[in-house]
This record gives sequence, C-alpha cells and structure tokens, in this order.
Amino acid sequence: MSIISTLIKKRTPVAEEEAGEKEMSFLDHLEELRWHLLRTAGVIVIFAVGLFIQIPWLLHSVILGPFNAEFPTHKFLCGLQKSLCFDKIDVQLIAIDPYEQFVKSITISLIGGFVLAFPYFIWEMWRFIKPGLHPAERKGMGGSVLIISLLFFLGTAFAYYVIAPFSVTFLAGYKLAPEIANQWKIGDVISMIIQISVGGGIVFQMPVLAYFLSRIGILTPAFMRQYRRHAIVVLLVVAALITPPDWISQILIFLPLQLLYEISIRISGVAMRQRERDIAKALA
Repeated sequence: MSIISTLIKKRTPVAEEEAGEKEMSFLDHLEELRWHLLRTAGVIVIFAVGLFIQIPWLLHSVILGPFNAEFPTHKFLCGLQKSLCFDKIDVQLIAIDPYEQFVKSITISLIGGFVLAFPYFIWEMWRFIKPGLHPAERKGMGGSVLIISLLFFLGTAFAYYVIAPFSVTFLAGYKLAPEIANQWKIGDVISMIIQISVGGGIVFQMPVLAYFLSRIGILTPAFMRQYRRHAIVVLLVVAALITPPDWISQILIFLPLQLLYEISIRISGVAMRQRERDIAKALA
C-alpha cells in the first residue's frame, strides 16, 4: 500500500486487522483529518496568544533584528572586516494604513505560532497517515517527524540569519540618488522578513519530498539527474520568489538549494532501493 492510499483507506488496530480490515468512508477520513487540523490550530493559537503578549519584544528583537548593528550576522561580519561595521541601517519605518500595525501584530503572532507549532503539526499529519501504512513503510519513515522539523528550523534559521540581513543591508543601502530617503512601510518589512524566513524553512524540505515521492514510485534518481539543468532553472525561480529582488540574496539561497538537490538525488536512490526490497518481499 502506498502513502497516497492512506487518504482513501485506513487500517484498524492489530486486533481488528487479524479479523479483517475495516474501511473508512471518504467522509470519515475528512472528519478525522478535520480533528487533526483543529488540534493543530489550537496549539498554534496558544503559541500566538503568548507571542501577541510579547509583541514589542518580538517586533524589535526578531522581526527588526536584521536592522540592528548587534545582530549576530552583522557582528560576525564586523569582526571579519571593519569596513563592514555600521551603527544602524538608515531606514525610516512608517505605518500608513489605520489598522496596519494592529493587523501586522496579529500576523506576526500567528506566523510565529505556526513556526513554533510546526513539529506538532507534522506529528498530527503523521498520526493521520500512519494507520494506512504497512509495517515496512512505517519502519522506513521512522523519525520522519524529527527530520522534517529539523530541516524546517534549519532552513528558517539559515534564511533569517544569512539571507535577511544581506537583503536588508543591500536594499537599505541602494538609492537612486543621495537626496532620496528610504521610508519603508512596516507592513512590507514584516512581510519581507516572514517571507524569507518561512520560505527558507519550506524549501529545505526538498530531501523529504524526494524520499516520499521515491518511496511511492513517482520519482527516481535517474530522472533527477536527467533533468538537473531544468531543476537549476526551477531552483533559481524559487530563490527569486522567496527573496527580495536582489541577486545577492537569490544566490545565497540558491546555493544551499542546489546542494539539497544533489543530496535529494542520493536520498531518492536509497528510497528506491527500499521500495524494491519491499516489493520483492511482497512477491516472495
């Protein structure tokens, strides 16, 4: 049984399996999925409320952290070369719309809640999928919740500590003319930091996606090698979508994505060999 089949059919506990499998209807599956999502939403809201209480700290220390000269990346670069040191980024932040600051406070809290609750979200999705898998499939995906969560946080941290400060520094330092002042809407700044950070966490899931697709026979390492050049173009487009329109940020995110693609080819090979062994055992 493939992973996709879990959306159609669910296995019963072992005691019931021995007496015969009991199938759930499509509506039963939707109902169960709804409860998994509702529990996840509840956890996200709990985290979001806690973050909303601390919104001044969250805004200045996290969202606007890359604007501060004490940000770890800036301090590291300053230690490498004095010419890279600065007091602050010369940008005036403004709010134009009446509800902008309040709405963005809620946005920051909810996105932050999702980031903190991400491992729980993946665990709930695993609980939904797991009953529909054969024991061999469950064993092959052991530790997937931990791996997916680690890749997400790794990608988010990389994007936040590497891509975000370079993007902010480049965009704040670029001017059409010296007399033109940089006045940025706070909502746009918040959206940019969130887009970069969360986008980095999502695209770092490439090895996991390659493993799952290979386990169900959709993807093969030969296919990935054959279309490597096409993949480079796609990765460049993805890098452009999750970063501001400056080539430095795009290259900085593209390089790890290309490395992850090469790693995904090898992971796909491992998944294919596992799949072939499972098929051989089933036919034996």
